[in-house]
Formats: sequence, structure tokens, C-alpha cells
Amino acid sequence: MSRKIHIIGGGLAGCEAAWQVARAGGKAILYEMRPAKTTPAHKTDGLAELVCSNSLKSEQENSAPRLLKDELRRLGSVLIGIADRARVPAGHALTVDRELYAAEVTRAIAEEPCIELRREEVTALAPDKTWIVASGPLTSDALAGEIARITGSQRLFFYDSISPIVDADTIDTSIAFRASRYGKSLDGTDDYLNCPMNREEYEAFLDALIAASSVPAHIEEDNVKYFESCLPIEEIARRGRDTLRFGPMKPMGLTDPRTGRRPWAVVQLRSENARSGSWNLVGFQNHMRFADQARVLRMIPGLQNAEFLRYGQVHRNTYINAPALLDASLRLRTQPNILFAGQISGVEGYVESIATGLIAGIASMEESPRVFPRETALGSLVAYVSGADPLHYQPANITFDLLPKLEHPPKDRKLRQAEVCRRARAALDEYLHAYV
Repeated sequence: MSRKIHIIGGGLAGCEAAWQVARAGGKAILYEMRPAKTTPAHKTDGLAELVCSNSLKSEQENSAPRLLKDELRRLGSVLIGIADRARVPAGHALTVDRELYAAEVTRAIAEEPCIELRREEVTALAPDKTWIVASGPLTSDALAGEIARITGSQRLFFYDSISPIVDADTIDTSIAFRASRYGKSLDGTDDYLNCPMNREEYEAFLDALIAASSVPAHIEEDNVKYFESCLPIEEIARRGRDTLRFGPMKPMGLTDPRTGRRPWAVVQLRSENARSGSWNLVGFQNHMRFADQARVLRMIPGLQNAEFLRYGQVHRNTYINAPALLDASLRLRTQPNILFAGQISGVEGYVESIATGLIAGIASMEESPRVFPRETALGSLVAYVSGADPLHYQPANITFDLLPKLEHPPKDRKLRQAEVCRRARAALDEYLHAYV
């Protein structure tokens, strides 16, 4: 009789976990509470709906995000495979048509005979079943209470935000120009729209941004914790007059064709779908009231007549104190029949969620789960989740800082990164040779 695994959450981690269970000969019961119960961020009932950016980050050779994706490709990740087929032009990033991506993932899960999809909310974890909790950053209150009861840990919160999307037909392309920074893109095309600002325009925009009204937080403001790499633009602006110019509005590597010079600041827009019918404002997550968003963002040259298909929003993100609770296979140390994957485990990012889903799916099918080599991106990501300081645990993306240092590192940064990637590939080769 095949092993039966119950998986909570039809997002990236849950779908990948279910696929890996099925691939290993098990039976996956995948629970998704939408559409019966919705969340503040999701708009559809599709599986693997991308609610923030549509980018799965860099495909640049010898980068940490590329290394993690390459490892997932080698291990047969269904979600990365679908992303490769649903990609849209975006420079050196793997960016997908989000509607096509969700539709293809939903279809793949529905057509897999070893996966049963149940549209219902799970509020209790029966002790006689094996569970993978991949309920995401918007875990329902009832399930979050059950997790707190089982783990004995207080829930942790930080606020995450999503970027606005504008209708392509309302962008003034006599001002906004197509270009990739420094002319770099995988296929030589200019994949971004760039809205240039001179100094006067930037200063006026900054003043309006700082003065704009925010949507009230759901918890006391003193307790709000933002993920540093996904700060609302208002928070960045309050750190100094030029912080945006060295962050999401940096003008380096771009030349305004109207002036022949580098702008004082630039807002970049990235295509949301294969038709380029909508564009998101890269790095422009915010928590302004919708009326203020429209007013302030229309101060950006090229967006003066913009129609917003989605405004930026702030939503709750729930995650467990994983280092205090999980082992290196993402199982609860006190109850190894319960595993965690995705953002609720404390990883941040789409690819990281897929990675932990793959790891949990594989581990749930093994009596003594294998641990991925520490030299790999997969192994290092899980080593952080299960082994970081629990007193100062914060969500993390994959970076080279998570991987072990080289014993004799080259002085050149690019050579160091290339060597770390080479070592990771060799470690995964050895792992696959031993176990597959």
C-alpha cells in the first residue's frame, strides 16, 4: 500500500511537494481552501497563484538564484519546468506570465492520478497522519492557532507588500523608453520600460510619497517588522533623500534617449504577461491608500495617465520559528509526522518556496530522510531554516552568504561565485550518484 501524505496549501511549495510525493510512488492529498475561503491577497482559485512579483529571479550564470533553480531542474521540479515554459522577456530574470503559469500548474496537478485535490480548509492536524504544512504567509487563523498549539511557539508576523500593476495602453511611451540596465538581457532585447526623472521631478515625487496616507496596519505600528529586501517605498524614502536613487529608482546603466544623458532617477516597469498588456512597477511595493497611490504614482513621468489594474498592498505574513522547531529535513523534531515548507517555514521567495516543497515532499516519503549536501544551494537553504539562531530568526532568500565559504577563495568576486557553483554542482552529482 502506497504511503499517503496530506499537504496543506495549493501554493508553490504545496504543489511541488504533492508532485514529489506522487513521483516517489505515494498518494498526495492536497488541500486548498480557496475559493471557499479567500485571503487578502489572492484573486483567483488557481493553484500556484503568484500574488506579488511575477519574477523567479536571476538566470544569470553563477548567481545564487540561478544555482538554486538549476538544482531544482536536475531534481525534476515540476514548478520550475512550468516556469521555463511560461516565461516572458525580462532581461536576465526568469519571469512568467502569471495567468498562464497558474493555469499550467493547476492542470498538471489535476491530471496527476496520484494527487487528490480537495477544496477545503484544514484546521486540525490529526496525529495519525503525515502532514506537510505549506499554507503560506496567509495561513488561516484557525490553522495558525493549531500550529501554535502543536509547536508551543507564539506566531511571528512581519508585513510584506506587493507592487502596483498598470495597463500597458495607458503608459506614455513618448517618455517611457525600452531598455535593460547596461544593455544586458539574455536575448539582447530591451525588456523593461523606464520612466526617467530629472532632479526637480524626483524631489517633488519624494515629498508627495513621504506625505501620502498609509493604510492602517492590522497590528500596532511599533510591532510591524518589514522584510528588508521587500521594503515599502515609503519606508525606503524615509531613510534619506537619496535612498530610492540607490535602490529601486537607481538610474545607473540607463540613458534617456530624449536627452542622451543618464536620468537623475528611474522607475522601471516589467511585463506581467506574454502579451505585455500590463506592467508592474519594479520594487514599488507600498502601503499607501489607493487614492494616494494613484495621485503619487501618476507624478512619475510616463505614468501621468496610468490606469492601475492592481494597487500596491500590504498583507500579513505568518511564519514559524523554524530553527527552534525543525530538523534538516523540515520535520518537526517533536512530531516528525509533521513537515513544513514554503514561506511559513521562514523562506522568502518563489524559488525558495518551491525548493522547500521539493525537499519536504521527498522527505515525507522516506523513513530516514536524506539531507542534501551542505555545499548545495538546497542544502544550505535548509541548513539556514533548521540551524539559524532562533532568537534572531528572519526570513531569507537564497544568497551566497548561506553557502559554506571556500577554503581557498579567489580574490575576484566573480571567480569566487563560479567556484562556489562548481563545488555545488559536484556535490549534487555525488549525492545523485549515491541515491538515485
